[in-house]
Amino acid sequence: MAKIALYGATGTIGSRVLREALDRGHHVTAAVRDPRKLSMQHPNLTVTSGDVLDPSSVTAVAGGQDVVVSAVGGGDGPGHVATIVSAAKSLVAGLRSLGGMAPRLIAVGGAGSLRTPDGRQVWDADGLPEDLLQIMHAHGDALDFYRSVDDVRWTNLSPAAQIAPGKRTGSYRTALDDLVVDADGNSRISAEDYAVALVDEIEEVNHVGERFTVGD
Repeated sequence: MAKIALYGATGTIGSRVLREALDRGHHVTAAVRDPRKLSMQHPNLTVTSGDVLDPSSVTAVAGGQDVVVSAVGGGDGPGHVATIVSAAKSLVAGLRSLGGMAPRLIAVGGAGSLRTPDGRQVWDADGLPEDLLQIMHAHGDALDFYRSVDDVRWTNLSPAAQIAPGKRTGSYRTALDDLVVDADGNSRISAEDYAVALVDEIEEVNHVGERFTVGD
């Protein structure tokens, strides 16, 4: 079983990654700014204080872990936009401090930079609200940063164009930089199945040093 440090454990995606990992028997250390906000109790869960924007805190939390998962920056508003790239840089800096003992990093990404069947990118679609575009491009900037990193074992996992709480089916399809769509051109995945894919990546180690995406 893996030892996992998880940032963003109280969010929509992070909470499902937490549950999925615990249900499979992994040991999770949830790093949160205020441990009182995470009331879940489980024999394989440790809750600790941690700041994803502080590289020294990342180093302290990541020591002795097998993988660090970052599920931060998925909300809306300027605070989240500012967090996405800053968190990526802080995570990498914190892991670098551990040298060869550093765990893997798996970061939740965005769908905006994925290629659509018509050859454009998701963020090129007409009518997208400005706040959503800012989030998309922030995730794109974070991905560009990760792609410049060759001394930390990173993976970036982009969701489908639509992701929301739903049913856990345990079934999904994957691609690298192309949006996963169904026969009708729709791209969606439940947050539960996204969590399945992320924990599968922890266990199977298929995408080190690259971005991949999932969809129903």
